[in-house]
Amino acid sequence: MIMRIPALLASVLALLAVSTLPADAETAVPAGFRPASTSWTGPDTGYVLGYSPCADGWCPALLGTTDGGAHWRRLGAPPVPLPDNHNHVALTSVSSRVAYVSDGVHLRTTRDGGASWHPVGLIGAREPYYLSKVAETGGRVFAVLTSYGEGRGSTRLYSAAAGSPVLVPVPGFAVTGSITYGDLSVGGGVQVALGADYGTEEYWTSRDGVRFTRAEPPCPAGSVASLANVRERQVVALCSSSPGSPQPGSTERRLRHAPRLGGAFSGSDAAPYTGITQGFGAASPTSATVAAVGGGVGFLHRTADGGRTWTTTALSERGLGLADLDFPGRGTGVVVDGQPDAADGSAVYRTTDGGSSWRELRFGS
Repeated sequence: MIMRIPALLASVLALLAVSTLPADAETAVPAGFRPASTSWTGPDTGYVLGYSPCADGWCPALLGTTDGGAHWRRLGAPPVPLPDNHNHVALTSVSSRVAYVSDGVHLRTTRDGGASWHPVGLIGAREPYYLSKVAETGGRVFAVLTSYGEGRGSTRLYSAAAGSPVLVPVPGFAVTGSITYGDLSVGGGVQVALGADYGTEEYWTSRDGVRFTRAEPPCPAGSVASLANVRERQVVALCSSSPGSPQPGSTERRLRHAPRLGGAFSGSDAAPYTGITQGFGAASPTSATVAAVGGGVGFLHRTADGGRTWTTTALSERGLGLADLDFPGRGTGVVVDGQPDAADGSAVYRTTDGGSSWRELRFGS
């Protein structure tokens, strides 16, 4: 009897070990998986929404990692088809339980780690429109929505309490014009920038997401603001010209800094103009990266000294767009290159040195 107890215990342990195998990357990742979007809640904790070939064409799959992409686990994926119009399917993760997914028109959320997904309505939104940014902080969710048609459009801020089934327009947060646009950042404080026709720009800041203060816009007239999270109490913004200026496939860009949230921006450090701006992020007050695409190549322009000097990494020749550029902390950063249904596929790249070097994450088979 004494000799049989260890044997029984060994058998139970072996059974438990076998039962954990489905969590391994080799069994969690569907065959042919191609990433569409990524969102990270910390340097090592991240999520990737992608698609793999199936009987219906492309089926969604959601993966999570807690070790920087060394291993992946399968989560409940949102019922969001891969759009035929090549809209970016954007994943926004708030925590291990809360996330949003949008294809630019439809918005869904989970508050139980992907076990269930529910639609979120947009009161008063009439198609055609594009939902470009979603974020949650301080118990509230925010979104930037641009409607367009017949030569006239508008961009406005939507908001509601976290968990609400609908978002509503925020009074006073709107611009109209022939071309309208906007950006939103919630790291270290809420920032909202809305603009029209490369001339009118409005900018608001808030420390709690409830009380907003109008502030001087980050960018001068003739440029569009891309916002980064507040880093060490300082604010960094990228000001981009109209795409195709000064020549096709290029964009004039300048980096601007504010000493605090709501403070005046200054600086005129020029960034490389190669490519059309696709994204912007800052790892620190002095380290910033611009994602751009031009001539069928994806570029990451990076400065480590506040914009005085720049280096450029040619990421790949997929040339179909860079998305979700972000720096979740401790010098780590991520970006998505390409589209799942493109001939050359797509990939997620990650940096651990503030953007100096990038490597492609592997998802297994």
